[in-house]
Amino acid sequence: MDRIEDGLRWLFADETMSRRRAEWMTGSDDRILEFLSDTGAGHNLRGIQNNFEERGESISYTTLKRRVPKLEGAGLVYVIEGEGQYYALSEKGEAYLRGDADLRDESEPSE
Repeated sequence: MDRIEDGLRWLFADETMSRRRAEWMTGSDDRILEFLSDTGAGHNLRGIQNNFEERGESISYTTLKRRVPKLEGAGLVYVIEGEGQYYALSEKGEAYLRGDADLRDESEPSE
């Protein structure tokens, strides 16, 4: 049954096929951006990790500490002003998830 569900998910719900990601981006980046899009709210790194754990997804806190600043440097997420570091999806991040932004020629942001 899992293979059938995976096949159907690939056929009907795999939005990543239309996305044009930068060479430096990873699958974890897409999952982070999708999470921020789904929630529509700002989260700190620990909150993102806790939500992934709750959903049974395996993105470590260490990975989040590496990847989220890169996504911020690329303009795909931004830090909400105020106390702490809460990240939210930017307009560019939204466009990328919709398949409207071509990031293939973007260079890797420095941390």
